[in-house]
Amino acid sequence: MTTFDLSPLYRTAIGFDRLADMLSNASRVDSNGYPPYNIESLGEDRYRITMAVAGFADNELEIVTERNTLTVSGAKQENQSSDSGEFLYRGIATRSFERRFQLADHVEVDGARLENGLLHIELKRELPEQMKPRKIEIGSCSSRLIESERKTEVKAA
Repeated sequence: MTTFDLSPLYRTAIGFDRLADMLSNASRVDSNGYPPYNIESLGEDRYRITMAVAGFADNELEIVTERNTLTVSGAKQENQSSDSGEFLYRGIATRSFERRFQLADHVEVDGARLENGLLHIELKRELPEQMKPRKIEIGSCSSRLIESERKTEVKAA
């Protein structure tokens, strides 16, 4: 597998450590495909992660966000006895799992629901007001300053 040397990036850019970590994590192959999942784009700023968690109840699943990491984990309760008898073949996985997703800046969990053995996690991106594009009027900076001082004087009087 090819490895990337990111040291030139560190010489000229500050604060991109997380990007380098994401690149190194992405290069690792995740051989454990359990539980299977889908990631959907529902629009410009909305996403959905759907995980197949058949056999798990609401109280056996946990969804945690910390910084820019979403962690979904499941743990089956120990020794659930079945009144129907002994398993001859067990194909439905009931093992514990933990799956991590890296979230972009300003992406937050909007909600989650368990439906027909599928866990749906809704995500949305909300940019803070200061990061949204805004139109700047062309004009003299001093006139704007004088107008704001006049408004302040009128409010004070």
